Amino acid sequence: MKKVAIYGRYLHDDTINTCKELITLLELKNSEVLVESNFHNLLKQNNIALKQQSFDQLDNSYDILISIGGDGTILRAVAYIGNVGIPVIGINTGRLGFLATLHKDQLVEAVEALSNGSYTLSKRTLITLVSDHEENHAGPHNFALNEVTVSRMNTTSMMQIETKLNNELLTVYWADGLIISTPTGSTGYSLSCGGPVISRDTDAFVITPIAPHNLNARPLVIPDHTEIVIKVSGREEEFLTSLDNRIASFPNETVLTLKKADFTIDLIELKGQSFIKTLREKLLWGEDKRN
Repeated sequence: MKKVAIYGRYLHDDTINTCKELITLLELKNSEVLVESNFHNLLKQNNIALKQQSFDQLDNSYDILISIGGDGTILRAVAYIGNVGIPVIGINTGRLGFLATLHKDQLVEAVEALSNGSYTLSKRTLITLVSDHEENHAGPHNFALNEVTVSRMNTTSMMQIETKLNNELLTVYWADGLIISTPTGSTGYSLSCGGPVISRDTDAFVITPIAPHNLNARPLVIPDHTEIVIKVSGREEEFLTSLDNRIASFPNETVLTLKKADFTIDLIELKGQSFIKTLREKLLWGEDKRN
């Protein structure tokens, strides 16, 4: 672990203390530590002296990226990583934390494990979005680790979302929106809208309508090699699309094509961590007093 990138977005007491301790531990292991430029500036503005250099872009010279925050922070970090192939681990100073599973009290053990290579890589599928609109509103980071969502904009009226799978019409959803989730994102927004929990190594996507008008509209699990084509119409001139926590708007009748990305994200799992354990801890499945 010669070169380590640190990424964060917000500052509070937990973040500051965690960042300081992490840098100290990494330097004791003779690792070169660089801090993302915006986070670096945020620390300096709060009178936190840093001798570490900052970075604006990542390349394959980095061994690991460490995210400090919650799941939203690690999703932003994934946009930085893209297809470079740098493994990422999240230190949870936020709230729930299905992605950022490492607790700040575990820093000493975690740095030791990372230095020794005592971890496994969990390869996570991403979903990409391409539109037929002349302007690429999704920007260069047109991929999502959790989900792609289409939703209404500046209206309380329902949307009509024509959905095709491999050029075959599935249905036209009358709803507030539609979520297309990866297995990683199945414990996020999709779960809140009644979608299923999908094991991380399942080769599938799930399509989950948001507040559908027809009660027989239910979440659908499909193979992840399926091409999904969506066309949205509604009373407003535009609708919203989100890729994880990045938002773009598109004109009505824009055709969106979603499919599996040709690269994956490597999430670091330390010894003793597993998807099942995370479910039990975060969803409190082990808290039934009868067990």
